[in-house]
This record gives sequence, structure tokens and C-alpha cells, in this order.
Amino acid sequence: MSTLLESPADTLRVVEPGLEPAPTAFTLRRLHAERLIDAHLPVLRRMHGNAQMAVALGFRTAAESSASLERNLAHWERFGFGLWVLRDMATGRVVGTAGLRHQEIEGVPEVELRCALFPEFWGRGLGTDATCACVTIGRDWLGLPSVVALATRANASSQRVLVKAGLRFERAVMRREVPRLLFRTE
Repeated sequence: MSTLLESPADTLRVVEPGLEPAPTAFTLRRLHAERLIDAHLPVLRRMHGNAQMAVALGFRTAAESSASLERNLAHWERFGFGLWVLRDMATGRVVGTAGLRHQEIEGVPEVELRCALFPEFWGRGLGTDATCACVTIGRDWLGLPSVVALATRANASSQRVLVKAGLRFERAVMRREVPRLLFRTE
């Protein structure tokens, strides 16, 4: 199923939220999103090995990237949503990933929004577009009561993206032994 979101502010038409799985693919003005599949392992390995992305994602070995892919594929099967690989509409190049995943944060089950772009795509508004689409899918398609997202204190750009997408700072948390800021949809 492919859904076109003309702008990040547009919402998906849903008869009854929460009764359908998330779209396996959708298109924004500048991005195409496709459900994560086995063939995307090289993308994950590239992301997990990128020094500039390590602050948010952490470095992972090839085996850890494979395990991450397996966890994310299993999440799609179990919950009907997960990570999408993002491609630039003009070139077809992989821009990064974005999605929604069940996570436990400080002992509390949450649905976490994640968006990670390769550094060459930073500063173009693509992260905002993808994050807004994930908020829309979580709220209007899946009927989630809230979605959270984490950013490091030093990453002001990610914090601005989350605020633009309608999330508000809630509190400081620890995640993987790193202090982070937790934002939540209203």
C-alpha cells in the first residue's frame, strides 16, 4: 500500500484508527519510504558504522547490525509497524531510516519515534518531513495515544525537528548509559 502525504501537516485518511497496520510504503514530496527488509542490511551497516551518527545510534559491529535488522523485522511482523528506509525522490539514494518501535524507556513501555539520516542529508528539512509523517502515522493511522522520541542534549538540530513535529520536552532520561532528553506528542 502506498500513501501520498503531500506535506508533513497532511493527515492520512483513516476510517477507524488502530484497525490497520501501518503503510508498508508511503511517499512524501521529497522522500519515498519503504518497509525495512532483509535487503536493507547494507544500509544499516553503513549507518551503524558512521562516526557522525554514532552519537545517536552507537557503533555496531556487522553481527550487531544483523541482529538489529532481525529485531526490526520481527517488530513489523508482531505489531504491523516499524522502521522504513527513506529514499530521496529525485535520485533514489538512501537518505536514512525513520519509524516507530515499541521500546522500554526507564522501565516504561513506550512507542518511540526514530529518525536517522546520513550526514550528507542533514539540514535540508528531510528529517522534519519524515518525523512529521511518523507522528501522523502513529496518531492517525495506528491510533497511538502518544509517541516519544529521544535526543541527546548536544543535538539541538534533532530537538528542533521534534518540536516542529509537535513533540514537547518531557524530561531527561538515561538510555544506553547516555543522558538523553525525552520528547512526547501531546
